[in-house]
Amino acid sequence: MGKNYVDIEKESGETLRYRKHVNGRGLIAHGAKVHPTAVVETGAYVEPGAQIAAGVHVHHGAWIESDAVIGPEADIAAHAHIGPGAAIGARAKIGVRTTVGDHAIIAMGSLIGDDEIIADREHVATDKRGLRLAA
Repeated sequence: MGKNYVDIEKESGETLRYRKHVNGRGLIAHGAKVHPTAVVETGAYVEPGAQIAAGVHVHHGAWIESDAVIGPEADIAAHAHIGPGAAIGARAKIGVRTTVGDHAIIAMGSLIGDDEIIADREHVATDKRGLRLAA
């Protein structure tokens, strides 16, 4: 049986240890909290301090940075990037290759399409079709 962790050296020379999540085998850094019912697929990374709630699905290649919070039953598509301190509401869907900036907030149930860029500290709410609601 192989190791259940991977050590990765950062550019600064610091080494971070990531454990493989039981649901999907994605890499979870020491200090991140991932609910046991969440799925973090192979090739996805969850950085220290991030919190992933129940029923979340983080697809392959997605990157959840430090201190980001992902609400229950949210869906983070392949190769999406969730910036540090960002908050994704319950049942929100983030599209393929979409970037959510530092400390941005995506409202509960919002639908963010593929290849979108949400600016740092931006607050976004959409209807079920992905049309943005007035702030």
